[in-house]
Amino acid sequence: MFRHVLSLAASLSLASLLVACGNGEPVKQPVRPAMVVKPKPAAEAMEAYPGEVRARYEPELAFRIGGKVAKRLVDVGARVKKDQPLAELDPEDVRLQLEATRAQVAAAEANLQLARAERDRYKTLLERQLVSRSQYDNAENVYRSNEARLKQIRAEYNVASNQAAYTVLRAPQDGVIASRQVEVGQVVAAGQTVFTLAADGEREVLFSVPEQVFERFRIGQDVSVELWSQPDQRFPGRIRELAPAADPQSRTFAARVAFSEGKVPAELGQSARVFVKVNGDVPLSVPLSALSAEGGRPFVWVVDPKDSTLQRRAVRTGAFGEKRVPILEGLSVDDWVVAAGVQLLREGQAVRPVDRDNRVVELAAKE
Repeated sequence: MFRHVLSLAASLSLASLLVACGNGEPVKQPVRPAMVVKPKPAAEAMEAYPGEVRARYEPELAFRIGGKVAKRLVDVGARVKKDQPLAELDPEDVRLQLEATRAQVAAAEANLQLARAERDRYKTLLERQLVSRSQYDNAENVYRSNEARLKQIRAEYNVASNQAAYTVLRAPQDGVIASRQVEVGQVVAAGQTVFTLAADGEREVLFSVPEQVFERFRIGQDVSVELWSQPDQRFPGRIRELAPAADPQSRTFAARVAFSEGKVPAELGQSARVFVKVNGDVPLSVPLSALSAEGGRPFVWVVDPKDSTLQRRAVRTGAFGEKRVPILEGLSVDDWVVAAGVQLLREGQAVRPVDRDNRVVELAAKE
């Protein structure tokens, strides 16, 4: 009994002490930081298609004559300059043809010189009336025939000379070798692709469109592109090219997207995703961590830009994504939403808005 009375007295004394220390005044809560974000367009309302960064101009390089590949001077991925040699054919056959044509030119020149001398001699004899007119005309015709023959042989020699230069395949412009289709020792035909050159300059994204949704796409349509190396940034673009026929193997239509901005840090071969807006308005979205609920009704905490206090905002959500949730009603693009620690907040609480790097966020200019 004595112990019970002693414990009760001690409790009363402690309570009296606490009341005396507090003087009956409420303790002021410190302003806590709150990470805030703005709603973004919901990725779930965008159709995404995988793609690859390619050069806008990708000429297929080939020899202009057929022959056996004697040398391959570059490999895939090599950067080349304009007029740089890329591969060579065995020049022996072309060289022999050039020598044969050169010999024909020499013979034609000798025949023309002889025909000219014969014609001049008959002309002199005709003036002296020592030969008939028909004999002179025959010498004139022989001269003209040899003259035409020389022109023909010289043209054939020029063709053979050009073909001798065609044994060396050169780059038509600066770029990177994107693919190679031949090896040394292989016999190629004229026009057969040897290399594919990714020319320097503009970059595009190549992606495939399934045939069941092909009618949704059109040339000039606005899209956005996300590079795997920069997942948090999207670059505006437009569809520049649509294949008129489906690929016979994949049954998809090739499409190319040109970037709308002047300079985009996209390198050849990089993976990308092309986002195409679906029909209708695109809802906003917030991180999953920003959403809370009470009584089965979802809500988010919105920061008032005037005094940095919290307001509970009821929202209507769409289908949850992996990291974000679409907000169909209740938010605007100008709202600032608390993205973390929402279970510790209360209505009207003053907060210090910060970003993900703990830097103070200026919500709006104060009036």
